[in-house]
Amino acid sequence: MNYKKFLYFNINRHCGLDPQPPNILRRCGLFASLRLKMDKMNYKKIVLIPVVLFFVANILAQKPVRICGEYTYHAPDNVSLEQARRIALERAKTQALAEKFGTTIMQSNVTVIETENQDADVWFRMIGGSEIKGEWLEDAKAPEYNISYDTGMIVVKVSVCGNARELKGTGIDFQAKVLKNGTEPKFESTDFKDGDAMYLWFRSPVAGYLAVYLVDETLTANCLLPYRRDQTGKVKIESGKEHIFFSKKHADSGKEAIIDEYHLTCKKQAEHDLLYIIFSPNEFTKANDTQTPENVPRQLSFEDFQKWLARNKQRDKDMTEIAKTLTVKK
Repeated sequence: MNYKKFLYFNINRHCGLDPQPPNILRRCGLFASLRLKMDKMNYKKIVLIPVVLFFVANILAQKPVRICGEYTYHAPDNVSLEQARRIALERAKTQALAEKFGTTIMQSNVTVIETENQDADVWFRMIGGSEIKGEWLEDAKAPEYNISYDTGMIVVKVSVCGNARELKGTGIDFQAKVLKNGTEPKFESTDFKDGDAMYLWFRSPVAGYLAVYLVDETLTANCLLPYRRDQTGKVKIESGKEHIFFSKKHADSGKEAIIDEYHLTCKKQAEHDLLYIIFSPNEFTKANDTQTPENVPRQLSFEDFQKWLARNKQRDKDMTEIAKTLTVKK
């Protein structure tokens, strides 16, 4: 059967039609059509193959870029030097992300951190009411700190550079609630007393995998999920199911023995921890952490934890994580 093939490529762009050879895709285009016309058999066959060019642009937009930022934090009396360093660093990163990628104002529950004189920290209120349209993947180099004192107040100035990417899409709208001394959603709280029990309520609209890490003031990342005795290194999540973690009472049948239950403690009058809740519809395993003595979660440094998280988020655009600040007081 002898026939001829005529192949041509059309790019339909928002800036107008512009014929191009098949190996060229313009980022301003909306779709491309590939038409194959055959004769000799006295018929025409047209094949349209949509090519979503904004998908290509989306991938390019998510490519990591180098950004830098700095912030000066005047710490109140009840904030330690280590806390002040952490707060200054997070604010420098957040400010750099907002300047590079912008923010989207949204309605949300605002976590307000108060000082001893009950004055609310307005900065946290502002960030809590907006969504940063970018995320920090990893530090490019160690942050540089300048510590000084002003009338007895700690002043921390920090400069930081790192790799970040623009966030596209809405992500997975999962729900995660930290519970205190109870396993129902009504016990949700991030304020604990020394010795209080902590549980996690979790629900996702899609099936996937979950990991949970607690970062303390010593900048140690403690792996709470998967459990210490779980040899698989991953936690499966069922779509639409309400999961209760850190409770043997709510364990699946036959798995009670691997459940770890936690009570939060503090050595100082008040301590602040960060609880990282990481979810993806795609399979992933926990970080390469170290087994610790009995009754203590597996651990790794916060720096290694950040590197592990950055690598996973670079490979998996669907991975989503939230960090909740937990306060534990005597």
